[in-house]
Amino acid sequence: MEITPYLKAGYPALFISTLEPHRAIESIRPDGWKTLKWDCLRGIVDCQAEQTIDFVKDPLDALQWLAKQSETLLFVSNFHYFIESVEIVQGIQNNIPNWKANGCCLAMVGPAVQLPTEISTYFTILDFCLPSRSELLKIQTDLAENVGLPVCYESVDAALGLTEFEAETAFAFSLVQEKRFSPGVIVQQKRQMIRRTGLMEFWPPVPIASVGGLNQLKTYIENRIAAFHPDNVTLPNPKAILLLGIQGTGKSLSCKATASILNWPLIRLDISALKGSLVGESERRMRQATATIDAFGRAVVWLDEIDKVFAGVKSSGNTDGGTTAGMFGHFLTWMQETTSPILVMATANNISALPPEFMRTGRFDALFFVDLPTASERLEIIQIMNRKYHTAIPEDYAEKLIGWTGAEIEQLAKDSLFDGLETAYANIVPLSKTMKEDITALQEWATSRARKANTADPVTKNKLARRIK
Repeated sequence: MEITPYLKAGYPALFISTLEPHRAIESIRPDGWKTLKWDCLRGIVDCQAEQTIDFVKDPLDALQWLAKQSETLLFVSNFHYFIESVEIVQGIQNNIPNWKANGCCLAMVGPAVQLPTEISTYFTILDFCLPSRSELLKIQTDLAENVGLPVCYESVDAALGLTEFEAETAFAFSLVQEKRFSPGVIVQQKRQMIRRTGLMEFWPPVPIASVGGLNQLKTYIENRIAAFHPDNVTLPNPKAILLLGIQGTGKSLSCKATASILNWPLIRLDISALKGSLVGESERRMRQATATIDAFGRAVVWLDEIDKVFAGVKSSGNTDGGTTAGMFGHFLTWMQETTSPILVMATANNISALPPEFMRTGRFDALFFVDLPTASERLEIIQIMNRKYHTAIPEDYAEKLIGWTGAEIEQLAKDSLFDGLETAYANIVPLSKTMKEDITALQEWATSRARKANTADPVTKNKLARRIK
């Protein structure tokens, strides 16, 4: 990171946002400035000699100490624990003119925090980047030379988004576990990033064979695998896919299967769970979640029933003080601008509940409509359920189950184990009957507005004759 221009311009206060304060301090060496660091245990320490030059352990005294120096950059660690104090706020306000006049700069180093309003305008916030691919490669190369093993470039790519400490320990753990640099082990260690936030959760992908039908959606995904290859420089990366359809037709299952097709982890982002009770907390948690996903990379991000999550955007100003609208705005911007290799898979049941700006061209690479299963899909679902539950639903039931969703066919399989097939069939009333009008309206809306995800039935001579008539 280059901060010399800020020092030459006389910036008296910087906030370097990072989870690697030691690495940031070690790597920043501006020419022409004395570089020192302070913490509450050691006082003022020379960055190069690593020797304490003044036992100033009180944070307010450290601010006063800097005011007596010239051409000095002072890094302060864990200072965000002190800035809520009125004495520290006043100390920064009083000393800003002195630091500026003497060419000094206070550089807070640590995780992103909300600065007090009284001093926020004095600080310029800079982001210290996580290790690049070349830096991670050097870490692994050093380890590889020590143990006499070859470098694994795929595992280096898997480590992108980790801190230097996390990457080094993940590489070492891989050596202990498998005696090699294993991308799979690195990804397993990388999952700690998601678990530590408490904002998201991992879900196991499902084999593509568990999804009956929906061949047009499967083909779409499979045709775009090459776009996500690390060496791809020509093909555009798909960013997001929206699956609209009737409840129980396999939208969520398709999201899980997509992770299986791409061989990526599946992260479920529950936006409703991000909402907090404090002012600004929900937006902060949303930013933290998206930043973590960006750092993690190479993952399918699953948002289930997004129509319910963002249904209140229009009235957000009156109902929740604009919290939902703020989260929605950040999510849209992130989804549009992120350059991380991730694929957002969102599902919705009610398209009319989504805000118009969510549906404009460019938000999603594709909008698929998942309809009631076709005859060939019902046959495939019956076969899947028979294998899964060791049932014996006859294949000719595919014609008898017209209008049934995949979830209803699965329930039929489970109930048949207890009640018998005919009784189970008689007791289930499909959604296509109970919600006939709503389903018909949704099907009509999707006819000319969305891609079809379902597998088309082969056109027989009898069907073709009926169409001609």
